[in-house]
Amino acid sequence: MQSASEAAGIVEYEPGDLTCIVDGTLRLSALQTLLDEHGQRFSLDPPDDPTLAECILHDLSGPLRHRFGTMRDLVIGVSVVLPDGTRAHSGGKVVKNVAGYDLGKIYCGSGGRLGTVERLALRLHPRPAAARTVAVGVDRWGELHRSGLVPSAVDIVEDRMFVLFEGAPQTVDEQAGSLGGDTVEPWAEVRMLQSRLPGRARWDGERAPLVRPGPHVAYVEERVEREWSALAQRVAEALCNPT
Repeated sequence: MQSASEAAGIVEYEPGDLTCIVDGTLRLSALQTLLDEHGQRFSLDPPDDPTLAECILHDLSGPLRHRFGTMRDLVIGVSVVLPDGTRAHSGGKVVKNVAGYDLGKIYCGSGGRLGTVERLALRLHPRPAAARTVAVGVDRWGELHRSGLVPSAVDIVEDRMFVLFEGAPQTVDEQAGSLGGDTVEPWAEVRMLQSRLPGRARWDGERAPLVRPGPHVAYVEERVEREWSALAQRVAEALCNPT
C-alpha cells in the first residue's frame, strides 16, 4: 500500500541527507509544502507552479538562481524515458546508470527532444531562519558584486535593484544594513513580471524589463529562440541511436 508521500509523488525523502527523489509529475508547490514541514526547501522558485519535469526540461528558474543556480545545479540524478521507449538512469540514488553521461545536465533545457523525465533526485537546503530584501539603485550592482556580501537573489527592475539576504537573523541584518536601502517585499511582483516576459537572453549590460545580473540573464518582451549545444545534440543522437 502506498504511503501518503508516495501517493503525492514523493518517492524517497531523507531529511537528514538533504535529498529526495520525486516523480516528474509532482508540482513544485506540493514539494515545497512537504519540505517546509521539516524546515527545508528546494531552492528553485520559478513563476507559476510547474511540475519538476517541466522545471528541468525547460530550464526554469527564479530569483534564487543568483545563489543556488538552476536545475543543472540542483538535480543529482534522473530517471528518463528515451524517444524509443528505453528507460535510463544517471546519478543520484538510482539503480542503473548510463555510463559517461550526466543526464541531469543534458536534459536541462532539452525541451522534450530527448523524451520524458520520470523521476528526479534533488539536492535540498535548510529553510533560512530569516530573510530581508532591500531596494537600492541599479548603479550599486558593481559595488555589490565586488563586496563580500552573499545575497540569495539580485534582480533589477527598471531603476531599482532588489537584493535578498537569507540566513541567521543577525547575519541578515548585518548584510542588509551594510548595503543600505529600503526594506521591500517585491518577489511576488517580480515573478509575475517574469511570467509575462516570453524571451530570455544573455545580459551584457543593456536595459531590459527584468535583469538577473549575477547569471547574466535578461527577460525580454521578444521571444528568443534558444540554441541547443552541439555536444547535447551528439549525446542525443548517441542515446537515441545506440550502435
